[in-house]
Amino acid sequence: MSTSPHLTSTAADLAAGIAAGTFSSEEVTRAHLDRIAAVDTEVHAFLHVDGERALEAARAVDAKVAAGEPVGPLAGVPLGLKDVLTMQGAPTTCGSRILQGWYPPYDATVTTRLLQAGLVVLGKTNMDEFAMGSSTENSAYGPTRNPWDTSRIPGGSGGGSSAALAAFEAPLTIGTDTGGSIRQPAAVTGTVGVKPTYGGTSRYGLVALASSLDQPGPCARTVLDAALLHQVIGGHDPRDSTSIDAPVPDVVAAARSGDVRGLRVGVVRELGGEGYQPGVTQRFTEAVELLSSLGAEVVEVSCPSFEQALAAYYLILPSEASSNLAKFDAMRFGLRVGDDGSHSAEEVMNLTREAGFGDEVKRRIIIGTYALSSGYYDAYYGSAQKVRTLIVRDFQAAFETVDVLVSPTTPTTAWPLGERVDDPLAMYAADLCTIPSNLAGNASASFPVGLSPEDGLPVGLQVMAPPMADDRLYLVGAALERALTERWGGPLLDRIDALQEVPA
Repeated sequence: MSTSPHLTSTAADLAAGIAAGTFSSEEVTRAHLDRIAAVDTEVHAFLHVDGERALEAARAVDAKVAAGEPVGPLAGVPLGLKDVLTMQGAPTTCGSRILQGWYPPYDATVTTRLLQAGLVVLGKTNMDEFAMGSSTENSAYGPTRNPWDTSRIPGGSGGGSSAALAAFEAPLTIGTDTGGSIRQPAAVTGTVGVKPTYGGTSRYGLVALASSLDQPGPCARTVLDAALLHQVIGGHDPRDSTSIDAPVPDVVAAARSGDVRGLRVGVVRELGGEGYQPGVTQRFTEAVELLSSLGAEVVEVSCPSFEQALAAYYLILPSEASSNLAKFDAMRFGLRVGDDGSHSAEEVMNLTREAGFGDEVKRRIIIGTYALSSGYYDAYYGSAQKVRTLIVRDFQAAFETVDVLVSPTTPTTAWPLGERVDDPLAMYAADLCTIPSNLAGNASASFPVGLSPEDGLPVGLQVMAPPMADDRLYLVGAALERALTERWGGPLLDRIDALQEVPA
């Protein structure tokens, strides 16, 4: 792709250049704002862009550098923020009409840490409504398109964050992962996406979908960039009752190392086989063989409860969502329909929720309310939580014999826009491999391992590690990235051509 070097450089290299005064954060930020203006009409990765605010933040970093003041390891680097995390002065819609025009009065902890570290927030990225979806087609503001093939989905719910990376609109983005919403988009766009250990990053200011599952995490084009971003946003937050009071594992050192000699890698038997696209299986198998050639010890591992994970998840998540989304009642913030004096408060609430929520959100609220209702709680929600316990035990047993588990990130490459919108079960199947880690709360990530020979679209390999062993993810990811980049003769994203003709 013929673009400005500021667009194709890694975040680590951009930060180093800014800190050294080789070029300015303002130059880098302008390049990315220009790129967004050039391509985002086609990609639609962003819901909101604030160029003036971004340039002001960039100039503040440049002033510190000029004054000889110390700056953070990612200071001055532009970033896209998923529109489910609050930021003062910017709208937070969660991809929903019901929050259209809402400007939160506070920053999420993740947002605060990004701003304190000197990162430049370009704007808010598109997403499936309230993070419910696997294709970003459920956004009330229109779908995002995959830069590899703009007739295809970029994954979901964080398709805007992954597409912004693949389209070179931002070198870094933030996602959130409830059932695969960071990892699945990363897989289908050829980027890196990490779901930290549950409690490893703060959920304060993250508009909740399912509180026991949601987790913010870094999205990037390289393993080191993701690790540097993870280091910025991770760590204990007393405002989040689920936050782990422990240091962030040394993810940056692991990303710089990439030494997997002696690492025990378990291939999950249940996450593969029938129903998986042959090209995905081929690239996954080749990547596992590569890890073996680099000195890892590879064995097969069985986690039988993983086969029930999808069913359990789609009872637990809707149940939590039906509770969390009850606050969107037209009384306090956001959309209000029928408030003309002729309707009661209850009627206004009903009219607003009917108009403001999309079909998928309504579907999950109904399922969740039913699962929690009297007479059905034990049969549905209670049983799903028992399956969740079995999945946790499967992980614990596996990690007694191996250091990490691996699988394809998702069973297929990116499918055409519209292909699954009327088939919820087919849409949900995209998360078969990613859901177990959310139910168990352990660390997990997706790394690009090539293009499917069938359709030329990216394939991701998922790495799963025990809780608070997030550094192992980066160890494996860095090993793969280094070996594959050498094999390919450059980064995978150098081979993208869908946006070649769009001027930089």
